[in-house]
Amino acid sequence: MNRRPSLVAHADWGTSPGKRWLARAVLDADGQYVAQPPEPVGEADTLLRRLLAAAKDGGPVFVGFDFPIGLPAAYAARVALDDFLAALPRFGAREWADFYQVATCAGDITLRRPFYPQRPGGTSRAHLVAGLGLTAGEQLLRACDRAHAGRHAAAPVFWTLGAQQVGKGAIAGWRDVLMPALRAADLDVAIWPFAGRLRDLFRRARVVVAETYPAECYAHLAVDLRRGASNGRSGKRRPASRAANAGALLAWAQTAGILLAPALVAAIEGGFGRRASGEDQFDAVVGLFGMLNVVLGRRPPGEPEDERVRHIEGWILGQAISRGAHRAAERHQGA
Repeated sequence: MNRRPSLVAHADWGTSPGKRWLARAVLDADGQYVAQPPEPVGEADTLLRRLLAAAKDGGPVFVGFDFPIGLPAAYAARVALDDFLAALPRFGAREWADFYQVATCAGDITLRRPFYPQRPGGTSRAHLVAGLGLTAGEQLLRACDRAHAGRHAAAPVFWTLGAQQVGKGAIAGWRDVLMPALRAADLDVAIWPFAGRLRDLFRRARVVVAETYPAECYAHLAVDLRRGASNGRSGKRRPASRAANAGALLAWAQTAGILLAPALVAAIEGGFGRRASGEDQFDAVVGLFGMLNVVLGRRPPGEPEDERVRHIEGWILGQAISRGAHRAAERHQGA
């Protein structure tokens, strides 16, 4: 990258404001990033302005959000959309007025009301497939959502039920953060990869936004949540597993030349505590380190060449581009 962001921030974006945590790193006078312990995101509609104000030289600011940014190609084809950024301001208004209203039952699902379900009980992703006029469950996924050798598949953009769902996060992120930001001329926001290549966006925008996925970063940072197992149990929700990965995270930071605030070192070594928010804080930091890995040139951002991916579906920062992913987007775009 020819120009590094003066501030890099990652928001682990939970379904409710209390589960949204932000980790940030600031570029110091010596050209090193200094990472701070995670903090609550706070008001969504002021987040980007607060980060921009915190940047020492006014930008660029690089912000990652752990919610999907983009539409499945098959769905976009059904509603004749070929540009996610152009479509985003239309969602929630006029003929798209019900877009963000989560369907309460299968019969409520329409092409302009795609998020489902409102609550558990008799629900199925098959209802979503049928309601959107698709032919297979895979068509609910974007190319970057599909499983690969490094991780399991992500949840479909429009699914809003269960611990792994991302639909409610997408609603809040698109409606309360991205859409207002794009309308605000003073912010000068560019969303990768829709607005261009990352290095170009760093040169010309004050705020650059990208989609992140902490689970994608685990392998990049040598995080293995099977560590710290007790009674056969492990995983991100268990403080012992998070603490058992402290060595990997601290080693990565040292190798990458990232300075860590003492409070962040303590948080990492302590597995981010025993409170329920510990897993959110853990992922906020993992996502930040994943972003810094890209900013420092230690990992390619993943620049999509396929037009459907670049303009409609979007991409997860740092995820490797594969021909298979592009072929999948092409294969599943039609319904």
